[in-house]
Amino acid sequence: MNRQSLFAGFLIGLGACGFLALGGLPGAIIFAFGLIGVVLSGTPLYTGRAGIMPLKETPDLVKIWFFNVVGCILLGLLVWSLGGESAERAQTVVAGRLAQGPWRSFLRAVGCGLIIDIAVWLYRTRQSILPVLFGVPLFIVCGFYHSIADVVYIVAAWNWTPDLIWYYPIIVLGNYAGCNIRRITLGQ
Repeated sequence: MNRQSLFAGFLIGLGACGFLALGGLPGAIIFAFGLIGVVLSGTPLYTGRAGIMPLKETPDLVKIWFFNVVGCILLGLLVWSLGGESAERAQTVVAGRLAQGPWRSFLRAVGCGLIIDIAVWLYRTRQSILPVLFGVPLFIVCGFYHSIADVVYIVAAWNWTPDLIWYYPIIVLGNYAGCNIRRITLGQ
């Protein structure tokens, strides 16, 4: 599971790199490559599993999250080392996220978790890639935050600020909360 989780991190990291390279709606559409790759390969992604794994499997979910993060750190280091417009866009993205403060950041992460969970759930139940294809650009254009992709942005921005101490854990928890809205409301 560790290597598969690492690969899922690479896939999401590639999507985040595409977003940084293009920005806007084209970047949001290209980002979908990452989650499409995850669902088609069946690799474990934190936001794809947080809404379906029982609480007793929390240690496994933490492992998935950890290896997803490692994969995205590597892609973030690649963007940072190459520099240019993508690294500059990462700095802008991270500064904008930190400016939202803890509460708004949490809510933005909840929105992302909800959309990703529904997209993955619909893929699993209907075997249709369309919810993933539209769900990823939806969370991006809504300004929602994805805890795994944000690792690419944070590392590529290479601006280590004390605000990251509150920011990143809030995004992880917000994604988890959002991923569980469907399960709670539908009783699944």
